[in-house]
Amino acid sequence: MAQASSVVSINRRKRFVSLPFHGFVVTLAVILLCFVPINVSAAARRQPPQQQLPQKLRFGRNGEFKILQVADMHYADGKTTPCLDVLPHQFHGCSDLNTSAFIQRMIQAEKPNFIVFTGDNIFAFDATDSAKSLNAAFAPAIAAGIPWAAVLGNHDQEGTLSREGVMKHIVGLKHTMSQFNPSEAHIIDGFGNYNLEVGGVEGSGFANKSVLNLYFLDSGDYSTVPAIPGYGWIKTSQQMWFQRTSANLRRAYMSPPNVQKSSAPGLVYFHIPLPEFASFDSSNFTGVRQEGISSASVNSGFFTTMVEAGDVKAVFTGHDHLNDFCGQLTGIQLCYAGGFGYHAYGKAGWSRRARVVVASLEKTEKGGWGAVKSIKTWKRLDDQHLTAIDGQVLWSKNSAGTRRKKHILGRA
Repeated sequence: MAQASSVVSINRRKRFVSLPFHGFVVTLAVILLCFVPINVSAAARRQPPQQQLPQKLRFGRNGEFKILQVADMHYADGKTTPCLDVLPHQFHGCSDLNTSAFIQRMIQAEKPNFIVFTGDNIFAFDATDSAKSLNAAFAPAIAAGIPWAAVLGNHDQEGTLSREGVMKHIVGLKHTMSQFNPSEAHIIDGFGNYNLEVGGVEGSGFANKSVLNLYFLDSGDYSTVPAIPGYGWIKTSQQMWFQRTSANLRRAYMSPPNVQKSSAPGLVYFHIPLPEFASFDSSNFTGVRQEGISSASVNSGFFTTMVEAGDVKAVFTGHDHLNDFCGQLTGIQLCYAGGFGYHAYGKAGWSRRARVVVASLEKTEKGGWGAVKSIKTWKRLDDQHLTAIDGQVLWSKNSAGTRRKKHILGRA
C-alpha cells in the first residue's frame, strides 16, 4: 500500500512519467528542435528589472568558497501545507516550516558563502499566492544575509505568477544575485540565464580575477512542440550565450596580469537533468539512483557544448528527488542534490538532503592564495545529527578527479 502511494505522489508532482532514453532522437524531432521559436519577449521586448547586487563574490581568507545547493523545496502555504512521504510518526505537525527549519540548520552547520536554489522552489499549484510563497521559501537565506541565487524549475510558474513574473520577483528580493537574463544577450530563451564570477582572496594576486565561474540556466518546464512530449530543454540561444561567456572568461583568466595557462574551473546549475545523467549505474557513481532520469525526451546537445568549452568541471541539478548521485562523464561530474523540501514527493524513511560544494585554493610559492586546486562535495541529511555522507573530490588541478566513497566530510 505504501509503495502504491509513493508512485501516485511521484506522478502527481512531476506531471510527466519518466520517458525512456533512446540515445539519439528521431530525425523528425531533430528537425523540429532546430525550428523551436526563440522567446524574443524575454529580452528583446522587455527590459530586465533593475536590481542592486550584493558585494562581489570572492574566496574567504581561509582559501575556501562554500556553496550550499537546495533542490526542490516545493514550498506552498507554509504551516498549512502538509508534508508528503514521511513516516507516520513524522506526519503530525509536519509542513513547509520543516523545509525552512532544514535550511536554517544547514546554514548554521555549514556557514556557506553562497546558496543556490535549483528550481521548483515553490509548488505553485498548491500556493495561494506565488509571491508570498517565494518570499517564505527564500526567507531563511535572506534572514541570514547570505548571498544567494536561484533558477526556475517546472513547477514555479503554475500559480499566480507567470514564469517571467516569478523570475522578476526573485531578482527583486534581498541579498539575491539572481539575474533576469544577461544584458548583453538581446535574444535568449527562458528566464534566469546568467553567470557569476568568484574572485580570489582580497589582497592576493588573484583578487581581481574570477578564479571560479558559476553558470545558471533555465532548463525550461515542458515542451511546447506537439511532436516532442515531456519536459523542456536548454535551447540553442542559451547554449550560444554560454559559449560566448565561457570564451570571454577563459580569455580574461589567461590574460595579464597574472597570466594563467588554462581556464578557471566552472560549475553549472539548472533544474532538469540532461539525458547524459542516464549514463551511469551503481558501479560508476557516488550516491543512489532510486528513480528514472526525467530529462527531456530530446537531446539538445548542451552536454557536448560544455565539453567543448573545456572549463566546466561539474553540473548540479534537482528534479528527480530520489536520486542524489554524482557520476563523471567525459571529464564533467553530473550531480543530483537529492530532494530537500517536505512538500515534495520523497520516500518515507529516506531523509531529505542537501548538497555542499567547497572549492579550495592552492598556496603560491610566496605563501599567498592562488588558483583553485580542488573542488569537493558531500551531502547532509536532515536527521538528528545532520549526518554528512558521500564525501568525494569532484575535481583537482593535478588529476582528472578521484572518488572517495566515505560517509564522512570530504576534507582531506
